[in-house]
Amino acid sequence: MRVSIASLALLALADNVSANLHSLAVAAGKKYFGTATDNNELADSSYTAITKDPKYFGQITPANGQKWDYTESRQGVFQYSYADVVPRFAKTNGQLVRCHTLLYRSQTPTWVTSGSWSKDQMTAVIKTHIENLVGHYKGQCYSWDVVNEAVDDEGEYRETVFYKVLGLDHITLAFNTAHAVDPEAKLYYNDYNIENPNPKQKKTVELVKYLQAAKAPLHGVGLQGHFIVGSMPSQADLETVANEFAGLGVDVAYTELDVKFTKLPYTGEGLQEQADAYAAVVKACLNVDACVGWTVWDWTDKYSWVPNTFPGQGGACLFDSNLKPKPAYDAVVAALEAAAKKSASTQSAATPTATATTDISLKPTSTVVSTSVAESAQSTGAAPVTNTTATETASATSSDAIASVTTLPLSSASGAAANATAIYTNGTATVTGSAGVVTSIAGSVVPGDVLPTATPGYAVTTAAPGGEVSGVYGSLSVPTQTAVPVSPTPMSPCERKRLRRMKKRQALAARKGVA
Repeated sequence: MRVSIASLALLALADNVSANLHSLAVAAGKKYFGTATDNNELADSSYTAITKDPKYFGQITPANGQKWDYTESRQGVFQYSYADVVPRFAKTNGQLVRCHTLLYRSQTPTWVTSGSWSKDQMTAVIKTHIENLVGHYKGQCYSWDVVNEAVDDEGEYRETVFYKVLGLDHITLAFNTAHAVDPEAKLYYNDYNIENPNPKQKKTVELVKYLQAAKAPLHGVGLQGHFIVGSMPSQADLETVANEFAGLGVDVAYTELDVKFTKLPYTGEGLQEQADAYAAVVKACLNVDACVGWTVWDWTDKYSWVPNTFPGQGGACLFDSNLKPKPAYDAVVAALEAAAKKSASTQSAATPTATATTDISLKPTSTVVSTSVAESAQSTGAAPVTNTTATETASATSSDAIASVTTLPLSSASGAAANATAIYTNGTATVTGSAGVVTSIAGSVVPGDVLPTATPGYAVTTAAPGGEVSGVYGSLSVPTQTAVPVSPTPMSPCERKRLRRMKKRQALAARKGVA
């Protein structure tokens, strides 16, 4: 039996959804589950096979490449060959990018940190760097960590070269400059040890209020989340802090999550304690509406930053050094699955899916005029969700052609990006299905048509210029409709020829039992 590529993609989605961190996070109502990575790691094919999968990681953060040392090691000389590697990797795989970072106390070249600067000079240095860096990546970054770690462990502002010359104005300057260059990017303040109540966290709240009073475009606070097994804040404390920041009107995200062991090798008991710690962070974010997602500071111990920075410590990631999942991974999946199921149940109760009474029958001569697909994440990887709308508008030579059909919800899809819009100006298509379910849309499109793609879990019509439309999948939820008669549209000889070929293929497929 022959099985279509689209069918295989749907089966794979259903089979693997329980293991896909990002898919589950989106199903639970969050924006992403992501990971940091670095250039050297991407040479490891086994590692890359998982890192590039947007079902696992829907967002990628460059761990080092965009920092000042790498992009402007000499004043006024900008170099992006290293910095571009990770963002290019993410773009190729349809993943969001959290860009990181613009101003940081570390990994800043000595010509900056050792310089003797006036206020005007330092202002110019900061503006030049940010304008160039943010401008280079304009439109590519979902968000920027604009300022990183400006508060010390005692709850005071760090005496960086930026602070010594400009005071807190350097932070306001950084946010205003970044926003002026790329107004669509979300701008974050990012720091560690601000995930639970303490003096540093309180100082960060003070900083957020200061920036808001100064009208700086601060959109979020990044809670880095570098935790220690055995010294983990309670889930209640995590939620208290996240809610405090959220109450200031900003987004919250866990941006560099890991949970390290201070003594190796770790034990089975320690692994369970680590799993509980990861689960607490995930659940805390799930319980705070303004918390948009999680980024692990790499997903495997093989490439963790911890051993090089803290000799004798490590084991901080969801997977071990052999790329095998640890109990922490299972705990994260379980927490996300539970939240996804709860979200699906809530949505179903709030907006029950109606049973379609429109009879969608074969329309062999329909000409698709336009297709629009609105983004809406699945509540689970395979189950339908509400609030996803796909609209087909068609004209045809047959008098009973469907003028428009709205489908709610879409139950599954395959492809590679979201927010799709397709225009089929000269293509012919057939709509196949029965009351309640659209089975497929098949047909031809011509070169020059703009075709959509979508991440699994979004609505999609797939095709290639000059090729067949692969399919639109979804359940109908529309009131009874009366087909609108449409004046016949003359077909060109080329269109008639394509239509004849299409009918032959459909007849052959029906005889062979192709799905």
